[in-house]
Amino acid sequence: MINWLLKEFFKKQGGHIFYATILGRLFSFLASWVALQLIPNFDLGLVIFAQNIIALIIPIGGFGATQGLLRYGSLAKTKKYKDTLFLYTIKKGGTYSFLIILILIALSPLLSYSLPAAQNYIIAISFQIFSLFLLETLKTYYRIIHKNKIFAHIEIVYNILLLILVFIGSSLFNSYGYILAMILTPLIVFIFYYKKTSILFIKKSQLQIAKREFWSYSFYAGLSNVTSQLLIVLDIVLIGVILNDPVKVTLYKYLSLIPFSLIFLPRVLLLTDFVTLTQRSLDKTFIYNYIKSYTLLFTIISVTFILIGWIFKTFILMFFGSDFIPYESTFMTLLLGITSILILRGLFGNLLSVIGKAHVNFWISIIGIFFNLIANYILIPIYGILGAAITSAITMWLTSIITSITFFILYNKKNEN
Repeated sequence: MINWLLKEFFKKQGGHIFYATILGRLFSFLASWVALQLIPNFDLGLVIFAQNIIALIIPIGGFGATQGLLRYGSLAKTKKYKDTLFLYTIKKGGTYSFLIILILIALSPLLSYSLPAAQNYIIAISFQIFSLFLLETLKTYYRIIHKNKIFAHIEIVYNILLLILVFIGSSLFNSYGYILAMILTPLIVFIFYYKKTSILFIKKSQLQIAKREFWSYSFYAGLSNVTSQLLIVLDIVLIGVILNDPVKVTLYKYLSLIPFSLIFLPRVLLLTDFVTLTQRSLDKTFIYNYIKSYTLLFTIISVTFILIGWIFKTFILMFFGSDFIPYESTFMTLLLGITSILILRGLFGNLLSVIGKAHVNFWISIIGIFFNLIANYILIPIYGILGAAITSAITMWLTSIITSITFFILYNKKNEN
């Protein structure tokens, strides 16, 4: 069963995405580590606080147009129309991204109310919304034309360049050099790889599908990603608001770095298979076989990571510094929570999008956010950052189970119709 899943994965050039993601995560991790070494904890805490606020908005950059490109581009029959859809996404989505940036700049005093020193960082980092939108759209284009190898190259080049620019920027200009590196890196990579598409920007883009349908799906898919991202970063934001301590923000950020980095594993598989899953979404036998193979594989992987984390937790945390050793319980709690995403949420959240039910992911995440807010305001004052980890773990399992049940209900109903 697992052999079939892996065979299909490598047939679609999934191996390129896998090693690219591994290298990308490694270089991204090193970039974060470099920033930790070169930027004072207080300043870095302010950057992380601002960065996590902007991270909530990044998935809806371009009003979610990249998500629309992924779904409708996967269903498109010809490359010519895929090109047309890509250009439409870039032009309209880029305009909407700048609109979002202007709104964030206007709201920056309110967003930084609890940490006023973070306002300038929020304004500066907001420009990353535009550059990341361009890069993610280009990466999606290569996915829908089945060129996963180029997608993988982009991922590697982006993260290597990010590491280099973070080192240079942080060394020369401290926290603002770090931010400049985050903004410029995706823009440079986009320009370089866009030239390889041979698609002219001046080409007129005319959609063959209803624009209302495209933007409805895109917006809800973007909102779903925003709320999903919020579930990940909300703890960091609330630690900053409730404890008003940038150092605690930095501690929690790096404690969660390894557990949340593990999300790349299901993401690699689903990045590779999303187009095929969309095209074969009505093939019930195929979808059910995929679910069985996937859940078995990631249950084994999750158990393995929990055992490794428990045995080597002290050694792992020593990599960040001795200050992190007292927070082993926080680290393990987050690791236990993340297994729910590896086994359930990653798969069934994507499958809901595959069958055109991206809005359902949004509402499930909203439920998780309300629970997270209430639990964090209760537990963080009592247990500190461990309280945030406990809340996060419970929320992840709760939303994962709801997502799984909801998919089966909607999918069976869809097939009956």
